[in-house]
Amino acid sequence: MRRSMKKAISLFLLSMGVSGLMAQTNEFKIDVQQTGAPIQSTMYGIFFEDINFGADGGLYAELIKNRSFEFENPFGGWTPFGNVTIQTKSPCFDKNPHYARLSFNKELTGTGLDNEGFKGIGIKAGEKYDLSFYARTVTNGPIKFRINLVNDKHDIYETKEVEINGKDWKKYSVVLTPEVTEAHSRLRITMLTQGTADLEHISLFPQNTFNNRPNGMRADLAQALKDLKPGVFRFPGGCIVEGTNLATRYQWKNTVGPVENRPININRWNYTFPHKKFPDYYQSYGLGFFEYFQLSEDIGAEPLPVLNCGLSCQYENDDPNENCPVDKLQPYIDDALDLIEFANGPVTSKWGKLRADMGHPASFNLKYLAIGNEQWGSLYPERLEPFVKQIRAKYPEIQVIGSSGPQAEGEDFDYLWPEMKRINVDLVDEHYYRSPEWFLNGAKRYDSYDRNGPKVFAGEYACHPNNRENSFLTALAEAAFMTGFERNADVVHICTYAPLFAHVDAWQWRPDLIWFDNLSLVKTPNYYVQQLYGHNAGTNVIPLSMQNEPVTGQNDLYATAAVDKKTNELIIKIANTGIQHRKIKLDLNGLSGGKHKGTVTVLHASDLEAKNTICKPDQVVPVVSDVELEAPAAEVILRPLSFSVYRIAL
Repeated sequence: MRRSMKKAISLFLLSMGVSGLMAQTNEFKIDVQQTGAPIQSTMYGIFFEDINFGADGGLYAELIKNRSFEFENPFGGWTPFGNVTIQTKSPCFDKNPHYARLSFNKELTGTGLDNEGFKGIGIKAGEKYDLSFYARTVTNGPIKFRINLVNDKHDIYETKEVEINGKDWKKYSVVLTPEVTEAHSRLRITMLTQGTADLEHISLFPQNTFNNRPNGMRADLAQALKDLKPGVFRFPGGCIVEGTNLATRYQWKNTVGPVENRPININRWNYTFPHKKFPDYYQSYGLGFFEYFQLSEDIGAEPLPVLNCGLSCQYENDDPNENCPVDKLQPYIDDALDLIEFANGPVTSKWGKLRADMGHPASFNLKYLAIGNEQWGSLYPERLEPFVKQIRAKYPEIQVIGSSGPQAEGEDFDYLWPEMKRINVDLVDEHYYRSPEWFLNGAKRYDSYDRNGPKVFAGEYACHPNNRENSFLTALAEAAFMTGFERNADVVHICTYAPLFAHVDAWQWRPDLIWFDNLSLVKTPNYYVQQLYGHNAGTNVIPLSMQNEPVTGQNDLYATAAVDKKTNELIIKIANTGIQHRKIKLDLNGLSGGKHKGTVTVLHASDLEAKNTICKPDQVVPVVSDVELEAPAAEVILRPLSFSVYRIAL
């Protein structure tokens, strides 16, 4: 173990304290009869941003990079061989005008294109893959192409042929049925016939997408989201909504309609971190707002889109000319109003008709809309206010979310919260990426919040140790901190960990909830904490105290309790952040005498540095056991360094 890690863990343990032995009894008083604040169905959600190749190369199942030749380098992702050029005359798609022209006159080298995918193309044996492209012949007569899948040793392991004919653009397709599994394949397209032809929007898609949707999501990654049982799905990101300038901001109208004619956008994570620069990082918008709404529906979460407020990222751009003046905001506000119509409007409306034409006549039942991400100073509220007024006037049922800026405290935070109250937003988005100590101390954060003001949306949070890794240390600190969310459910209505995904071979930021490569994924200890909260939210908070105080770190313990009226169960969550076993006496007021059966799920590791990896994905996983508690007085023993969730039949 590195000396720095040893020191970090030592400091962590010292901050928690190591006093007390197992013999010491901690008495929790739990009043089952005193039903408290409702826990919102949206409480535990997920946040998606296209960082760490989370969309193209990740959640979005397309396997071809730069399929329409629209990168700044049109051959980005491609290795052309022979006579291949990029053209724009008489394109197939007006918003994606570039295409490849291939000419073959029996040169020894041949003529064709080779695509590298996203750090390779992941292919699974026995699966079927749809290869499609748009093409036309320039010279007379049909032209035949050979399609190959090639492994990282340059061996060809799948071959098909496609013949194109005609001087008008047409779509061609073929099904590939490889019999081997390869993590780092390439797609190769070679001309077999003399002549000249144009190719555009070359796509390779697994037929096995999540819910078998065309243009869909990678099945294992989307299923991992559904398995969290999320209440809300925030998209399409944080900083990419702002853009480095207004030209590169996220514009939802560019992401709907036919997928072949959605213009690409450079991803700001292409260049933001010089030490993690990825010049090939663009957004194809194949995963667009329709797909986000559809995915929300498929995983059972409320959609929560975020839109630009007329400001560029203030971290990256302080040029006032890159901000939209307040008196010229109407097009931005119209985008917000049109988005609500796209999501909820009747099929007879302009944007509701587009939704129906894309395959979803029914409303997506949008309830939440966030305006702005991490802006600060007076620039933000003066732009937010006209959004709120017009949205409320036309769609009073929509809950509007404002922001408290990029920090969890300080001058900007202290300025923005009163402004959010003045503007009367419904929820305020708070962000915090902080140390384990901060998270442990923050379990009391919302105990003193105004109960009558806007509600809290903890829109981005994650525990960041010095090495920024997804260790059990961070998961345990988050589990302890989240007891404060639940205990204050009258104030906190939504929380979402961030970021969500990271490709092990192409990441810029960590920690992240789910890591993946081209064939598999790994769920971090942090994932399992989120899952335990999502699956055990309950419907109402009930009082839990020790010596008449909430349990927020006394004797290294953090706890909260709820009832689930749907299942008639008591749910108790306890984090033991100390290195001692803890004996807990449960004083269960209101529970009928006798034995009550249930389960306890424990997430534990003896090493705070323990982590799950692609090679060893099960180092830290929850373990479920049956349990029987004697009411009204029961006793349990908690393992050191553990998070336990009890579900007891009432």
